[in-house]
Amino acid sequence: MDSAALSRIGLAGLAVMGQNLALNIAEKGFPISVYNRTATKVDETLSRAAAEGDLPVSGHRSPRDFVLSIRRPRSVIILVKAGPPVDQTIAALSPFLDPGDSIIDGGNEWYEHTERRLREASARGLLYLGMGVSGGEDGARHGPSLMPGGHLQAYRNVEDVLARAAAQVDDGPCVTFVGEGGAGNFVKMVHNGIEYGDMQLIAEAYDVLRSAGGLSNAELAAVFDDWNRGELESFLVEITSDIFRVPDEHGGGELVDKILDKTGMKGTGKWTVQQAAELSVAAPTIAASLDSRYLSALKDERVAASDTLDSAGMPPGLLLPAARPVDKKRLVDDVRQALYASKICSYAQGMNLLRAKSDEKGWNLNLGELARIWKGGCIIRARFLDRIKQAYERNRSLPNLIVDPEFAREMVQRQPAWRRVVGLAIEAGIGAPGMSASLAYFDTYRRARLPANLVQAQRDYFGAHTYERVDRPGSFHTEWSKIARQSKAGVLN
Repeated sequence: MDSAALSRIGLAGLAVMGQNLALNIAEKGFPISVYNRTATKVDETLSRAAAEGDLPVSGHRSPRDFVLSIRRPRSVIILVKAGPPVDQTIAALSPFLDPGDSIIDGGNEWYEHTERRLREASARGLLYLGMGVSGGEDGARHGPSLMPGGHLQAYRNVEDVLARAAAQVDDGPCVTFVGEGGAGNFVKMVHNGIEYGDMQLIAEAYDVLRSAGGLSNAELAAVFDDWNRGELESFLVEITSDIFRVPDEHGGGELVDKILDKTGMKGTGKWTVQQAAELSVAAPTIAASLDSRYLSALKDERVAASDTLDSAGMPPGLLLPAARPVDKKRLVDDVRQALYASKICSYAQGMNLLRAKSDEKGWNLNLGELARIWKGGCIIRARFLDRIKQAYERNRSLPNLIVDPEFAREMVQRQPAWRRVVGLAIEAGIGAPGMSASLAYFDTYRRARLPANLVQAQRDYFGAHTYERVDRPGSFHTEWSKIARQSKAGVLN
């Protein structure tokens, strides 16, 4: 085949994300070959390419024809379900790939699986990337945030394609080479963990405003729309405003009120919390969001618990005194400030997890650059990501976002409103685990002395784990029980 007629890149796996990313790449002027084990998906993609401007997409129905239609050194993006389907797709394509060709997995894969596949690819002379792709279906079609990690040369081979296909922001395309090994997949995993926290905090803001403030869906839509024009401007705040406006086509009112209160998940949030525990990184906001999803799944148990506790004398509804009116305007402003401060804590936890893993693996992650590529295309894109980028540019070894001088000032300014919102939620009987966890994280981190001295004394008491002192170096152990008995005897005598 004439090399001029060959495709610049290939993509295997034509579910909606794969189709949209293929059309995005083609629309940017790069001829692309596509393949799917089910041929009807190939036909569907070709039909869309024709309908959307006769885009340069060529469809193939066998792995061999697909691979051989791509210009050398070949680069093949795989967008299939994580796990065994990735290995199966690699096995189908690998016999036709040559040394120097690249495989790029764009799924939400566990980073250690990517590192295994990278080693296996290297043994065959192939290059490998694990590339996080964020932005959902719309992002894939019009510009996602891309987080590739693995072989640097594999990235260099497609850098021009990815730079054009990615979302574009004021300081460049939302793509960068993240680091070696499974760094790209790990960064995408933490991105999703931050996303869990973000969504939970927004849901809690909604609950407080609706349940304690009595705001209607129309009022909530207006509030979130207003917030999206200020410091809280973000994709998730924007779509939340839209959600409150959508009517229920099967009855009166808005659709949001008819949706069952059970949240699904695909695993990346759980992985994030597991990794935080493995690395001894506190991530309470992200963990609270995961716990909230678990509790939401217990719908039948929650309904039964509500009945049981009502029968036991639990007052129905809110626990606020009826004589205490809620100032809607003040509540809205307080919740805005509480949401902002809570979100900063969630991002801080995610960034600290990335730093800890980077130190463990030697990835040398650039946290400021990661904040930059999240400014567009991805689910957690937000106005303050530019300020997070600047914070790490000012101090690349910044230990925590909340001690950056600018963020520290904002956290201190917002903490009175933050405390009022969390206090109101507790008083009213509204669960706000994410905001409460963020506030507890802030309060714990800012204190020079914690009650951990007592915990360490307990550990030494029952397990002889020793302790350190504040006034002299070394490790110490005390015969607590013996001395306590003597002390009691002395008191009694």
